[in-house]
Amino acid sequence: MNIGIPKERREGEKRVGLTPAGASLLTRSGHTCYIESEAGEAAGFADYDYERLGATIVFDGEQLYARSDLILKVLQPTLEEISWMHLGQILAGFLGLTAVPREEVEALMERRVTAVAYELVSNDGRDFPILKTMSEVAGRMAPYIAGSMLMRVHGGRGILLNGVPGVPAGDVVILGAGVLGTNAARAFTNLGVNVFVLSPTLERLRYIDNHFNGQVTTMISHNFNISRVIRFADVVIGAVRVPGERAPQLITRQMLRTMRRGSVIIDFSIDHGGCVETSHPTTFESPSYIEEDIVHYCVPNVPGAVPRTSTHAFNNAAWPYIQTLVEAGPATAFAQEPALRKAVVLRNGDIVDERLDNILRK
Repeated sequence: MNIGIPKERREGEKRVGLTPAGASLLTRSGHTCYIESEAGEAAGFADYDYERLGATIVFDGEQLYARSDLILKVLQPTLEEISWMHLGQILAGFLGLTAVPREEVEALMERRVTAVAYELVSNDGRDFPILKTMSEVAGRMAPYIAGSMLMRVHGGRGILLNGVPGVPAGDVVILGAGVLGTNAARAFTNLGVNVFVLSPTLERLRYIDNHFNGQVTTMISHNFNISRVIRFADVVIGAVRVPGERAPQLITRQMLRTMRRGSVIIDFSIDHGGCVETSHPTTFESPSYIEEDIVHYCVPNVPGAVPRTSTHAFNNAAWPYIQTLVEAGPATAFAQEPALRKAVVLRNGDIVDERLDNILRK
């Protein structure tokens, strides 16, 4: 099989779809790996790192797409990239098609592409091994982002989250007790911050309570509980996700007006539409904005800020599925591997994911 790894073209995205080690494993099995020149540069992988392990460097993106049967990406392709795709081509990556503009999905359909969404790879519909790696990275980055956004230079309250002797630590509210929320709770708790985790699932709250030995306050995420805690929060973390669907809106503009001036919202759910009414996507170049006197940080691809760690992390989890797809071929892989089959959202241009179909019909 001919496998293409293009340079990421979404703003601020520095990860790459395959590591040199992955390219080596594929080429040694008799496959051809095309790497767009400098695709891995920002993640610390030079062209030579790929080339010396058997990959072929391609200097033109359109040419790479033309040569490849399988495209391994990080984020969804741009409209320009989609125009380079061809009938029968397979696309794999964190596609998030339920939250992208309709025209991009329709363009993929017109090109008769088969699309595999990493974020939907799952055996049981509850554990998502590839997505989990990026949730772990994002959750552990949360204190770094929060500390920066709280500085006055960014419009924040001007507080040090973990306090100093004689000055109390801050309060952090985490909406969601999944992988991202749990990792964020771990990172903030290790700083000595007062952490509140809200979730609709009592089972997850019991896990949080046991895991952190009661150091974290847990609450059911009823509207009145959310309204109560955000009033005194210094930082609110949006870590809400419904697999394959847009994130539910948990904080309205009216609720936002009750928050402390200069407090911070980090909406990690922005990848799937955001869980705050006033959220809209930002970039690493301009990561935040102030609305209703609240600092909003809404960068969709937060793990892209640490591209080397993130690339290694998601490749570790994605590799067994990439290997199955390449070695068995798409038809056999989808038939024999349930986790991969569930992640197929487009099959030769036809929508096979019910949730995506429902969104496009609206």
